[in-house]
Amino acid sequence: MKTQFILDTGPLVAWLCPRDEHHLWARRAFAQLPSGGLVCEAVLAEACHLAAKDGIARGKVIEFVERGHLTLVSLAGELPFVRELLDQYADAPMDFADACVVRLAEIHAEATVCTTDRDFQFYRRNGRDPIVLVAPSAE
Repeated sequence: MKTQFILDTGPLVAWLCPRDEHHLWARRAFAQLPSGGLVCEAVLAEACHLAAKDGIARGKVIEFVERGHLTLVSLAGELPFVRELLDQYADAPMDFADACVVRLAEIHAEATVCTTDRDFQFYRRNGRDPIVLVAPSAE
């Protein structure tokens, strides 16, 4: 798999946390994905929080980025677009990190989104285009 990818919180937490239900899937997925996937600050903040709840040091999340496995992308100039997504999906469980990942998918239309979040099946790029996903099979 050589396509550029955008990383959501779930796979990162699953990769770090052996007790996570998607841990084995995340290990397999990361073995196939190229280094340098895109990640935003919102995903890192959420991953640090969730990994710490599972007893994993928050620094492990940042270390994953520092080692070149991920490329940090700032969405500081994209906040109006992120807000529009949050408004558009106000009746859905979209949180700030999800909106940031969808915005990254709009900016990098050729990229796939690596997620464990089933809500990404109905989120749309640019309001209409499905997002190509790398995700665990629905079982």
